[in-house]
Amino acid sequence: MADILGVVFRRFASGTGRSDLLFPCSVEGNTLLLGDVNISRSVLFLSAVTAATDLGLKVLFFTQTPFQSLPVSLRASVPGLKLESLKNVKFVYVKTLGELVEDVASLHELTSEAASPPSLIIVDGLERYLQGLQDDPSPVAHVAALLHDTAAFLTQIQQNRADGPGLCRVMVSFQSECEGSRDSSEAPDLLLSVLDRYLQVRCTFEEVAGQNEWQVYLSDTCPSAARQGQQWHMVLQAGGALEFRPAIGGEQQILDRRDKSKQENERCEDRK
Repeated sequence: MADILGVVFRRFASGTGRSDLLFPCSVEGNTLLLGDVNISRSVLFLSAVTAATDLGLKVLFFTQTPFQSLPVSLRASVPGLKLESLKNVKFVYVKTLGELVEDVASLHELTSEAASPPSLIIVDGLERYLQGLQDDPSPVAHVAALLHDTAAFLTQIQQNRADGPGLCRVMVSFQSECEGSRDSSEAPDLLLSVLDRYLQVRCTFEEVAGQNEWQVYLSDTCPSAARQGQQWHMVLQAGGALEFRPAIGGEQQILDRRDKSKQENERCEDRK
């Protein structure tokens, strides 16, 4: 699974350092994050920091809520991090879906001579921009397609440069209306099916009750790609830091069986 989250999870896995971190520059991996709002936002911040400070990439971070200070989970996970360290991260505060669409569309005005286009575009809490529109798939399809096309456009700019980082990726967090179910990735949700058309990787956070621990499931959503999946465990430490470790052995076999079962169910639904 060659996506930016794989880099982030290895960066914050127990017992590992940052020396082996490489940006996967040849495989498209736009990502949809599903789960608790606070956890998703923390992972988005970790992704922005990893991309900006460890990988040297330019990040564009769209959100509705201005940040007065760095999140506790970020400060605990990256001790000594200062705001000035995030010079490669540009926070853009947009309140409405129209403003978000306008700002993303304006990125198409960049030319091949533009300096340092972003390599990672993050949208925090897409569902908040869709309030009152959950019954209509058109707005979410519009913004998802726009993000996808913009990333492809910026990728083309970067690939025309010999020293460019390769791909521009998109990360979007979204809290489904079906979030109350144990497995939101299994829940029928029209908006999620629309998002899956444009975001090739789905990351689902499932809380382990009472343990400050989450199962993190990464899977391909692109129908034309060979299905594959990865599972990680994420633990919230006492000081607020997030730590990851990969599932191994029998855990991964259970994951593979679950993914196979899901594919069979989807095929059955397609035949109806």
